[in-house]
Amino acid sequence: MKPDKWERIKDLYEAVLMHPLGERPNFLDENCDGDEQVRREVESLLSFSDDAGSFLEKPAVGEVAEVIVSKNEKLAAGQRLSHYEILSPIGEGGMGEVYLARDVNLNRKVALKLLAAHITEDKNRVNRFRQEAFATSALNHPNIITIYEIGEWQGGDFISTEFIEGITLRTLLRKKKLGIGEVLDIILQIASALAAAHGAGIVHRDIKPENIIIRPDGLVKVLDFGIAKFRPSKDRHKAFVETEIGEVIGTAAYMSPEQARGLEIDARTDIWSLGVILYEMIARKLPFQGETKSDRIAAILERGPAPLREINRKAPPQLQQIVDQALAKDKKQRYANIDEMAEDLRPLRETTSDKSHAPFILSTRKRFAFQPSYLFTVFALIGLLVGAIALSYYFSGSGKTAVGDKKSVAVLPVKPINTASRDEIYEIGIANSLIHRISAIKGFVARPLSATRKYADFEQDPIAAGREQQTDYVLASNYQLAGGKIRITSQLFNVASGQIEETYKSAEKDTSNVFTLQDAIADEVGKLLQVRFATVSSSPAAERGTSNEEAYRLYLQAMYLVDKEKPSDSKRAIELLDEALILDPNYAKAWAGKARAHCHFAHTGGGSPDAEFAKAKPAIERAFALDNNLAEAHAVLGIIKTDYDWNFAEGEKQFRQAIDVAPNSDIFYRWLANRLSGQGRFDEAITMAKTAVDINPNYVVHQFHYGRTLYFARRYDDAITQLERVAEMDSAQPSIYNIRWRCFHKKGDYVRAYESFIKFQQLIGTKDDALKNYETLYARNGWQSVLLKYLETVKASNATGSAAYTIAALSALAGGREQSFHYLDEAVKNRSLEIYNIKGDPSLDSLRDDPRLDELVRRVESKQN
Repeated sequence: MKPDKWERIKDLYEAVLMHPLGERPNFLDENCDGDEQVRREVESLLSFSDDAGSFLEKPAVGEVAEVIVSKNEKLAAGQRLSHYEILSPIGEGGMGEVYLARDVNLNRKVALKLLAAHITEDKNRVNRFRQEAFATSALNHPNIITIYEIGEWQGGDFISTEFIEGITLRTLLRKKKLGIGEVLDIILQIASALAAAHGAGIVHRDIKPENIIIRPDGLVKVLDFGIAKFRPSKDRHKAFVETEIGEVIGTAAYMSPEQARGLEIDARTDIWSLGVILYEMIARKLPFQGETKSDRIAAILERGPAPLREINRKAPPQLQQIVDQALAKDKKQRYANIDEMAEDLRPLRETTSDKSHAPFILSTRKRFAFQPSYLFTVFALIGLLVGAIALSYYFSGSGKTAVGDKKSVAVLPVKPINTASRDEIYEIGIANSLIHRISAIKGFVARPLSATRKYADFEQDPIAAGREQQTDYVLASNYQLAGGKIRITSQLFNVASGQIEETYKSAEKDTSNVFTLQDAIADEVGKLLQVRFATVSSSPAAERGTSNEEAYRLYLQAMYLVDKEKPSDSKRAIELLDEALILDPNYAKAWAGKARAHCHFAHTGGGSPDAEFAKAKPAIERAFALDNNLAEAHAVLGIIKTDYDWNFAEGEKQFRQAIDVAPNSDIFYRWLANRLSGQGRFDEAITMAKTAVDINPNYVVHQFHYGRTLYFARRYDDAITQLERVAEMDSAQPSIYNIRWRCFHKKGDYVRAYESFIKFQQLIGTKDDALKNYETLYARNGWQSVLLKYLETVKASNATGSAAYTIAALSALAGGREQSFHYLDEAVKNRSLEIYNIKGDPSLDSLRDDPRLDELVRRVESKQN
């Protein structure tokens, strides 16, 4: 088809979109001049934007006509692209295709935007594709789409982005007439996004309703930075694509006069475009109209819009002044920056009658280091952004939260107004009661106390804590003690918006009965949330398990120490729990905690397995005698059964019983994941490990064990990637590098295996002369000599036989088959706590063709008791 005909198709397509659905056939009758080919092509393009009442939306700009002739080979469902699994195609354009995919490392859905193979040799278009990723990834803001990754695959580029549930502003305008307050909510959020972009030296240049998405909860997202213009400074990158003077890029209806003329543009061109959108939302028509692109540009350059009050009598006079300044044809007469426009809009928004419906308006002057919030499980399709790069995203969905989706809340420890009156039973005890109460509300999940307890010891911005915990909401409270009375103030923060959604102030309560006041506060806050979110709740009984305040205080302190997983901390926890049980011998949770502490003390090398498990068993029996449905008791019995009794079937049964009783207890999933890995049941193990991470994503231990589980599953690349993420969270954890060097070893990458091994040695405190010895060995004889030296070092420390399994695993990695079997036999005789890994441990893979390993497995299973 000739270029002039394509140009005509695009002009007609843009023009017809400005008409209501019912008027479009007549418009095409009058303007296609009997050319049926032109009409068919326009109607074909319209089918993408008006798909039988769905939310599919495609803008009409740039090279959208190429959608019709795209001949790229489609990726099939299930196909892997890097660490993404293709689920389905969700759109295509002249620059390529977009697929719904799953990030297998993080188990989340993403949109993959692939550059078409047939244009990879067009350097300018490839650079525009990269520029979109570069520009967007440089912006970290709640109102801007999040770019996860830009990469290469089979010689072409791809971008991985978040999914966004919602509809375009264009679709929203077609579906309903917006009130003034709703209009200003949206405009102020777009302004906030543009302020972030302009602050980073980026001019969007294509602000229009098709590039703006409204989520079901009202959050606005600005998309498609494919034709963004960089204004580099000495500390910023240069643009991939430079626009020449005279080059016209953008969408005609929303172009500023200088943009339409191909002149130099700056941030004020985005202000013009935002003014056009503001006018269009109020007037329900464009300020500068015309049947063709040329007509619209002529109107922009030569005419002014009709006054808003003539079209919409509800428009405040101040709004006309704001629009007039935004749409000044001389950019020097416009707002100097987007902040000034927002500052004029904000007071106007405050005068509207529906102020309560503006939860996402952010200050344009404040910069947010934003992490994606999952207020709604993001599952709707992200479609194609067809801009100058002619590639856009689709969006679909009903506008409702997915079935089973839950809002996540981080409950921070309660802070004292007067630090002189600090008391952990208020700070931690009230938070624990709130967590328990909120978890009982339908549609909510609260981060466990183990995740949020760390915030008790320092001042923490609630929004920053929410981002760190990756939650939708944060509940932050403080307390004031005076004259035997306590007053609590709680605030519910929306992490995405940075706004306080609810404030609860309790009446003064008597401190004579701490548990009564904790339960009362938790119940009142719980009811407030139920009303706020129109949901229901069960009425859980208090879970502390004792009426003795001091015993409860000691229990909280002990569990905090056990979670640190260090022998000295486990030993101190045992002492605290013994004190608690003297105060309340019928405290079932404390008995279960004592059993757990003894197990941890053995696992971390603080005591022998025989001695510690001999103490753990009667403690857990006592816990069951007092409460046979206690989740903690079932989980700790699972540890005893798998690790010491080697009764894996019974151990798994106990872990699953614990999860049934307490499905939001993250640690139970991790414990079961480790045991399933050791048994070679990798898919189940990964599911369990990922569930622990999902419930408590900021807990480094869960994140590490997820990486360890991937290692056991022989997914070495995925394990390495996950362990790198863990290192970003806490680079001082030696266990990260202990597994990491094994991954590289199994891959045959001995250079990186050595690097990770040395990092591991440094973190465990290996002396400098030993490190120097490793360095010399590596330089002379390579990685294998280092591994053998390490093996000899571990063997020398095996006086008690506690390292037998570790020596067996290292021997197998180093190629010492006979030595490995010798130490495996010793591990079985000494009832090593690691022997449950024998079926799944990758370190032993070189032995799996030997019947002696099968015999060892049978010996282990025969020793169940």
